[in-house]
Formats: sequence, structure tokens, C-alpha cells
Amino acid sequence: MRAWFESDVFAFLTNSPEQIANHLAAMQQRRNFSGFAVSIAAWEECVRTLQEALSDPSMSGWRVFFEYPLVRLGRRADIVLLTDRAIFVLEFKTAGAAAGLTACRQASDYAEDLHDFHAGSRGVPILPIAVGHSAALETPPLPLPSGVHPARSVTRELLGQLLFRTNQVLPPRQPALDAAWWSGQPYQPVPGIIEAARMAFAKQSVDAINATLADRGSLEVTARALVDHLSALQRKSEHGILFVTGIPGAGKTRVGLRVAFEESVQSIAVFLTGNPTLVHVFREALIRDAVDQGRSRAAATQAIEQRIQPLPYWRDHYAATAETPPEHVIVVDEAQRSWTAQQAIRKTRNRETKLTDSEPGHILDAMRRTTPWGAIICLVGGGQEIHDGEGGLLEWGEALRQRPDWQIFAADAAFRSSDIRQNLPADLTCTREAALHLREPMRSLRNPAVAEWVSAVLGDDLATAQRLARGPDWPVFLTRSLWDMREALRAMAQGYRRAGLLASSGAKRLRADGLGVELPHMDKSAVARWFLDFWPDDVRASDALEVVATEFSCQGLELDYTGLAWGGDLIRSSDNRWRVRRFRGTRWESVSQPEALSNQMNTYRVLLTRARYATIMWVPEGNAADRTRQPSEFDAVAEYLLACGARHLPAPTPMPQPALLL
Repeated sequence: MRAWFESDVFAFLTNSPEQIANHLAAMQQRRNFSGFAVSIAAWEECVRTLQEALSDPSMSGWRVFFEYPLVRLGRRADIVLLTDRAIFVLEFKTAGAAAGLTACRQASDYAEDLHDFHAGSRGVPILPIAVGHSAALETPPLPLPSGVHPARSVTRELLGQLLFRTNQVLPPRQPALDAAWWSGQPYQPVPGIIEAARMAFAKQSVDAINATLADRGSLEVTARALVDHLSALQRKSEHGILFVTGIPGAGKTRVGLRVAFEESVQSIAVFLTGNPTLVHVFREALIRDAVDQGRSRAAATQAIEQRIQPLPYWRDHYAATAETPPEHVIVVDEAQRSWTAQQAIRKTRNRETKLTDSEPGHILDAMRRTTPWGAIICLVGGGQEIHDGEGGLLEWGEALRQRPDWQIFAADAAFRSSDIRQNLPADLTCTREAALHLREPMRSLRNPAVAEWVSAVLGDDLATAQRLARGPDWPVFLTRSLWDMREALRAMAQGYRRAGLLASSGAKRLRADGLGVELPHMDKSAVARWFLDFWPDDVRASDALEVVATEFSCQGLELDYTGLAWGGDLIRSSDNRWRVRRFRGTRWESVSQPEALSNQMNTYRVLLTRARYATIMWVPEGNAADRTRQPSEFDAVAEYLLACGARHLPAPTPMPQPALLL
């Protein structure tokens, strides 16, 4: 990705602000980036300020990049400035504006994005700076482990001094940072799940989407295989079902969104999910984007609700009628969570629409009505079952046995799970295709082994957990202090990186420590605010760190940094194994039913795999006077997690004001 305009400082100083501003405006118009509209007058002021700041002869070898594109964020950094020693990310505020919290947050986010995804920026000091007509100075947060410095706020008049003095106190690099080399290094972001939905729906430039690290890996191969199969089914006038399997965080939902919004199938496809939180968050994020681009909220809502729909509403409509769905392609998210026939009949006994078969059976029958062809893409994640009556792949296989006229496509992984619920029947006629299994973890950006580590921890495989957690950059921490966890999350979540608190819905005694408020996952407004808004502008946002999201609220979604409050519903037994409990009245009761045991372990699997950057686990101290919160039980959990490789969370301490801050 290239900046709209780049120049070495010496050449930059010879151009007038008007010439550069007009050039940037022309580039913007040519590329039709409506989301980056900036007035020529604002650019002229920015250029003039920067020329004055870079007038010292010692800066003549530096290089200026205007409007540097950051695809993951859907934005462009105002200025990326390369010196011989560091990278400065400058965010300019308009005339009269103070360079306050919002500007610092933007600059920090751009800096973090460069560090995480731009190959030439790793190991290089990155300094975000907000520039305005007045500066709002605050005590900087804790330093980040990544090499990105805390954001600084400075007035336009003092920008030059800050740049010069900061660069002077940084250690020289051997060899010096070379701008030509840096600008040629790959920028390969991995969008978050909400960002991926926004990019796919907005049809952001194909080149931009294909530049992501995710799309260059197995996701691109899987997406292309799915589109090719859809084309073949349409050409042959056949009905087919395609199972996409993968480990937690491998990108199954991203693939589903990518295909559902693919230009060649977008008019005939719909994304269906039984996860109400996912529906609320995706819809609200896309509606907000459409409103920002000038569309009315009513029109945007109508268009987006047609593309992302709750699976139960779709299922009930076509189970109750003989109508033919208008879509030729449906993408079923978390398909392994579909109800068995027994569960479907029981759950709908008192509803207007009464189901008479399993969810897979009803879905297959509805899509078989489409002519001359139809397709179902099932996104399947193992170890994600958290409700009773979820039939897994086995239920889909049984439904397909009764409907032999469907073409079936799946990878070998769909037949090889250790959990019988997650296997298609071995005798099912199926075209095996390796491209339909996602093996590469995409969610955990700092260390891809986190999902495997979680499986080892929950499976009592201490040796494997210890092996996976070796190395200095392990992103899983443990603390016994709720205050320390909150402070660390605030320090880690720089810029627009999002932090939030998670807890099991069965962790009922966390209320004794002040965590009794759960995010109501069926309240679409509350869910959208928690995942999309920011503190301190909105105290209902996730990073206010007040309201916890349970497994029902966060499954299928993700945060950048998570704080998991460990509950008394999963403790260590006397033989050093996991013990599952349920809180009844005034005491804990042991759980022994196999399905309930599996679902509770999967609850913690979901909670422990929501973070893109780091997870902090808080294990309470307990209270010896409270039989429901015995310290010895929590001590055993903490000792085991630390033995598995979780790092002790360093106690946060305020960072002193830097002497060079002006």
C-alpha cells in the first residue's frame, strides 16, 4: 500500500503548501476514497505546520508520507514521518481544535497498526503524536511491550522542537532506518471480525482486501474453493452442501462473510446465524458505516437486514410455509450448534411455529425448494457447543442420510474429531477437499498457539501447555487482583484497541467481588454499545470495564484485550483434574452429565479464545468465611494455570511524565 504523497524532507520544503494540498486533493478524487475527504484548506494548514517543524537542516534526510493507508482500520494516517532512528505517526486536528484524547487515540491506533502488520516497522520505535492548536497533556499510560510509545499531545508551534528533541534522545540505529527500504516492506493486516464484515460489505477495493495477511493464507484458498463450487453447482443445476471446519479463531466467519458478500453471489446469498449478539453487532456496525457515508438510517437498516439474518427467524418462516427462499446460497454460521430433532421439538412445543424435525432437516428441506440449484455453506467450529441439544456435525450427517440427493463437500477433519458429535457419519458419500478446513489460527496475533494452549489447559495436558507457552512473548497473564487487571487492560488497549471483561454465565459468585452485572445478550442496543462504542464517551462500552460479557454475548466475536474473571463453576478437584459445578440456591453442586460437562468446558474455551492480542485471567482470592468462595479452591486454579505457562501480570505502576514532553 502506498501513501497518497511521499517525499524526502528536502524536496518537500521546496513545494508550496498550496501545491501539495492540491496534489493530495487530486489524488483523493482520482482514487475515489470518499471516506477520507479533507478540505484543501486543512491540508494547506497541515503542510505549512509540518514545513515549519522540519526546517532544521539536520532533518533534511527524513521522509514524509502523507495519508498513509491502514486497511485494517479503514483509515489513513495523516502523516507517517521516518527519521534515521524512528517512525513518527502524526495526527493533525483542524483549526481551533485541541490535540486531546480522541486525537491521541487515533495516533496510537495507527502506530499499533504499523507495529503489528507492517514488516518494516517491527523493532523500530514508533511514536504517535497528536498535533493541534492547543495541547491537552495528561499523564501517559503504562508503556506498551510492543515498542510503540505512549501518545503525546503537542501544539503546532512546538511540533518541531518535540520531533527534534525526541529523535535526539533515541539511540542511533545501525544501520540507520532507510525510508526506501521501509516503504517497500509488506503491510499485511489481519482485520478483526467486525472490520472484516465492514470491508466485505462495503466492497472495499479488491486490492485492499487481498492485501491482508488473512486473505493471503488459507482463508483465500478456502474462499476461492467455495466460490468455485458454487459456480459448478449453478452450472450443473444441482444442490450442494459445503462444510467449512476449523479450530477456534481460524477465520470461519470471515470466510462466510467474504463469500456471502462476494460480488458474483451477493444478490443470491444471505448470512444466517443463530447467535443474536453477532446479528446485533454486525448489523449496527454496517448501518453506522452507511449513515456515515450519507445514507439514511432507515434505508441502510432495510438493506443490511436483508443480508444478515437471524437463523431462527429464517428457519421458522420456511418450516411453517411451503414458500421457496429467494436466496440460492445460505451461509450458516456455527452450524454445529444446530438443534437435534428432540431439542427442536421440545423448544418449540409452545411456540407458534412448531418444529417437527432437527434444524438441519428443516434447513435442507427449505433450500431444496430453490430451483434450479441451491447451496448451503456450513461454518463448523469444534469445541464451541455451550447449549444442551446442540447436535453438531453428526446431526447434519443424519439429516443428509435421509436426503441422498444432496452433493456433499467436506475436508477429512469433518470425519476425524475425538468428539462423536463433531463427525459426519463415515459412510456418508462425500467429496473430500482439504481446502475446506482452516488450520491456521488467525485471531491471536501475538502468538498463534493460544488456541492450542487453551485446549491443552482444559484437557489437563500440562506438558503440552508448558511447551506451547515457552518464549518471552506469551500473551496470557494471571493476576489475583481485579484492580490490577483493570489497570493493565486500560494500559494495553491503546488507541482504538478494545478491551473488555468476560465471565462464565455460571460464575454466579463473582457478584461478591462486584462483578454481578452481565451484558444482556438479547438486548441489541446494549450489545451494540458494548462492542462498538468507546469509554469514556460511553460508560456502557466494553472498555469501561464495568459490565461482563458471558459466553452467550461474546461467542463468534472478539476483543483486542480480554480480562477473564474466573468463577467457582470450574475448579480443580483433589486429584488435580477439572471439576465442573453449578450454583443452586446457596451452594455449589457437582455436574456429572457428559453433555453438561462438555458444554461447561467449552464455555471456558470460548472465553479464553476471544482475544486478538492478550488475555488476562483474574482468579479471585476468595473468602474463608464464605463457603461458596473458598480461597483454597481458587489457589489451586491459579497454581495450575501458572504451571501451564500463564505469566504473572506485573503490578501496574504510573509512568512518570517524560522530560522531553512539551
